[in-house]
Amino acid sequence: MDTMSVNVATLRPGACVADARESTRNFLDRLVQALPAEAADTVLLVVSELLTNGLRHGGGACTLYLTAHRDSIEVAVRDSSPHMPRMRTPDLSGATGGFGWPMVNRLARATAVTRLTSGGKTVSAFLDR
Repeated sequence: MDTMSVNVATLRPGACVADARESTRNFLDRLVQALPAEAADTVLLVVSELLTNGLRHGGGACTLYLTAHRDSIEVAVRDSSPHMPRMRTPDLSGATGGFGWPMVNRLARATAVTRLTSGGKTVSAFLDR
């Protein structure tokens, strides 16, 4: 199968990002063309980061979508916040973060943020297969 999409999880406050990572592992295991271990680890890291950001900054609930394209894996997280992710100076004390979005942008082939007409946004990262 060259293309496969799945709505993996809708998370709310108190939800477990680890459960969504497990669902992502199951998604990756079902691909006809398996990912190399390092690429799969990168997908899991980006899933963790985008979901954590969606829960923390996106109004407390978010939905994860995964799509396998011929040459990439798309990780997309939809949340209800209109605020766009932004690069900022990381807080080395650990109080306010600032590391995640730069990391996602370094790991991904491309990123995109789409405002939704119904409010909120979808943040997508396209990762090499």
